[in-house]
Amino acid sequence: MAGKKASVWTSISFWRRSAAWVTGLATILLIWLTFDTMAQIRMGTDQELKEGIKRRIPAPTVINYKIDYKYDEKRGLEAPVIGPEKQPLFGKELSPKEAAALLHLGKLTSQAKNCMDCHTLLGNGGYYAPDLTKAWLDPMWEKTMPAMTGKKTKEEAMVAFLMHPDKYPTHARMMPNLGITEQEAKGLVAFLKHMSSIDTNGYPRGFSKTIKEFQTGGTYAK
Repeated sequence: MAGKKASVWTSISFWRRSAAWVTGLATILLIWLTFDTMAQIRMGTDQELKEGIKRRIPAPTVINYKIDYKYDEKRGLEAPVIGPEKQPLFGKELSPKEAAALLHLGKLTSQAKNCMDCHTLLGNGGYYAPDLTKAWLDPMWEKTMPAMTGKKTKEEAMVAFLMHPDKYPTHARMMPNLGITEQEAKGLVAFLKHMSSIDTNGYPRGFSKTIKEFQTGGTYAK
């Protein structure tokens, strides 16, 4: 027994070296993933939008453009389609500074009013009320809500609803009146439009089908 060679699997030094190698490689991988993620989530610029350069998170001025959501055959998932035609909010094309300020107000308002207590935003939040990730693209705002609110455009209809949701019952679980001001509502609309332009790797699934069904009188419209 004394002359029997010990198994490498019982060697303390082997496991120490293995742990050091695994820790080192995991650290290198984590650093690489961190830098890669930072590059992916970096907000784009107004100039990149003008040049058609795609970013996962476009510049605030994306709210000046028409945004759609279609199935990308090459990637095998649904993705935002931005422009090239313009579709400014409330009939005014905003400068980069104005767009950033409006988005900032909308984000702060969504936090102050605890929207995520009931709604889901980019996969986070509650499931009590509808997912808001692509809410700007919901055909209801263009087809139904202007007539219900007496407004001419979808963004004006959204503002009216956000200010007085109790007047427009659109869901079985009615949204309470949160005392949202007109300017805060405009910020929220800008925030929702910008969020719809973010490339979320196809989340939420099936949304482009929902849009198509509504437009063609399919099951969603019924």
